[in-house]
Amino acid sequence: MDEPIRVRFAPSPTGYLHIGSARTALFNWLFARKHGGTMVLRIEDTDKQRSTDESTRSILEGLEWIGIDWDEGPFYQSANVDRHRGAVERLVADGKAYRDFTPRQATDDRTVKAEIADRARANAGEKVRNEYRDLDPVESARRAEDGEAFAVRLKVPEQGESTFVDTVYGEQTVDMKTIEDLVLLKSDGSPLYNLSVVVDDIDMRITHVIRGRDHVSNTHKQILIYRALGAEPPAFAHLPLIFAPDRSKLSKRKHGPVVSLTTYRDRGFVPEAFRNFIALLGWSPGTDEEVMTLESLVERFSLEGINRADAIFNFSEADDRSWTDAKGLWMNAEYLSKALPEERIADLVESQLRSAGLWSDEYAVDGIRRAWFRSTVAMLRARARTLDDFSIGNRAFWADDYPIDPKARAKNLGDPRTIELLCELGNQFSALEPFTLETAESTLRAFADEAGVKAGVLINGSRTILTGSPVGPGIFEVMMALGRERTSQRLIRGPMDE
Repeated sequence: MDEPIRVRFAPSPTGYLHIGSARTALFNWLFARKHGGTMVLRIEDTDKQRSTDESTRSILEGLEWIGIDWDEGPFYQSANVDRHRGAVERLVADGKAYRDFTPRQATDDRTVKAEIADRARANAGEKVRNEYRDLDPVESARRAEDGEAFAVRLKVPEQGESTFVDTVYGEQTVDMKTIEDLVLLKSDGSPLYNLSVVVDDIDMRITHVIRGRDHVSNTHKQILIYRALGAEPPAFAHLPLIFAPDRSKLSKRKHGPVVSLTTYRDRGFVPEAFRNFIALLGWSPGTDEEVMTLESLVERFSLEGINRADAIFNFSEADDRSWTDAKGLWMNAEYLSKALPEERIADLVESQLRSAGLWSDEYAVDGIRRAWFRSTVAMLRARARTLDDFSIGNRAFWADDYPIDPKARAKNLGDPRTIELLCELGNQFSALEPFTLETAESTLRAFADEAGVKAGVLINGSRTILTGSPVGPGIFEVMMALGRERTSQRLIRGPMDE
């Protein structure tokens, strides 16, 4: 690659950041970083009715959350409208585009039946010819000066083929007869998408366009505009789509929050894990490796590694973690339990506890409490699947008000005698010196023998009272994390009211 690589991510601010869009941004970013190139962020906000500042903020926050930065921008497409119109004027002056004076009402009133008939004729090789295509330029200019409304269309060649080589899907060819004369400028003076994108990409010196496969038809049209403007088109790489389990395209309208990046941020996903997960939606490093550092992703990424088959996002709304892909949840657990360094986990849990109102500044400033916080996080991370598991699933470690799982209550605390025995065990713990893993375990087992019950009865009952959950780290590790005072007090108090 002789010339410097320049790529762009160009979202429309009409909603939250879609998972597919986030993956597109990530692939552009990885490609730029791999080749020492430049990543440009362009906000395509020309749809004023649907574009919002809130959506723009959501997009920027989503990119920042998964660690995607940009070298230039953000630029706003709406600020470049004069450049877009100027390009259209040049094309008209050069005879490569023409004014279409078809009344807007007549255009709007075209029936679906007529449009289908037009497409059928085009597919049969009978291209529908616009009556104003060959209007005398002098007459065209006079009618425009007289104030007659007009759109502007590109003169698409009537014969031949449009061909480009896609880096992922290979040669792509369509018959020119299937491409109508493209509208570049609407009758109200608004530039259309295909024109604006091309003009901006030329101005920004974009060398590679990496985007979803659903843009292939646009690419043929845009290459025609590049040629008409005398510019060499960039290289194109189209990405496989991301489908829902039913093989329908993952969309905001049909699947709602499942497609939003912020859904996963707000549900306790780790940005490093989610970035790793979406990188593997349609790309492979060529090995069975799955958990990959950012440095490894950059080093291994290539456009040639992108799959042609569409990716499946296997979320299940029936799962207790609705809209969560099972592979994504596994990846998140891998990062929480193993892949992230201790310092990073501690920072993430601190942020989570702050959001949940469970953070104590003592964890940061007091040496003993800081050490306790770190050791507790280290104990809990082994079973964590999301950050919610620290603040919700393990609330009992940070607060004295926590829910008790109803099934665990019924199974482990249904017998009143068990509660009485746990209260007595709490009394024994309150006087136990020293209170260690070994002494706590030996005391519980000796007391179980004395009371004539299995140790498991007291172990399961203790876990339920102490944490509210039927599962978790080893019960004696839990007791050490809670400390003698909280352990004994909770056992003496018994289960909180439902």
